[in-house]
Amino acid sequence: ADYSASLVAVGLMVHPSQAVVSTQSTGIMAKDLVRTRRYVKKFIMMKANIQAVSLKITTLKSQGAMATAMKGVTKAMGAMNKQMNMPQMQKIMMEFEKEADTMDMKEDMMNDVMDDVMGAEEDEEESDQLVNQVLDELGLSLSDELGSVPEASGSMPAGKEKASAKQNADDELQARLDNLRRD
Repeated sequence: ADYSASLVAVGLMVHPSQAVVSTQSTGIMAKDLVRTRRYVKKFIMMKANIQAVSLKITTLKSQGAMATAMKGVTKAMGAMNKQMNMPQMQKIMMEFEKEADTMDMKEDMMNDVMDDVMGAEEDEEESDQLVNQVLDELGLSLSDELGSVPEASGSMPAGKEKASAKQNADDELQARLDNLRRD
């Protein structure tokens, strides 16, 4: 009677003899539903575990590939180190530096010769014209500026006086050297 009352409350109008049969089948269906829900949860957990294992396998594969690549690189570096002769490399680098310096000196000499041949005087004249043009644009003249420069006090020795002063200095140094040798 209690079962039929609950079934009536659910909205099922069943004869009391049929109510006993239907309550048994309802119980079986409920158990199946509970079992099915548990299986769904287990399958979801299994899927998550399988995905985790798959991720670990992928990670291990990539680590293995990395180890293999590192092994290859290590072998290549070892071979390069065996082939590299440091004293010979240093000698080559020193020769390179020497040749580069020689080339720089030759280039400087060629530039000087080219400047002499091509008329460095023209460059000086052109530079003077450019300076005068700039000063004119500024409203200045070179002679005005040079006129305001104070003159040096004292006189500079002339050519013969310079040579004489240099000779005196040389003689004095030679005398001091001779004194040191005697002692």
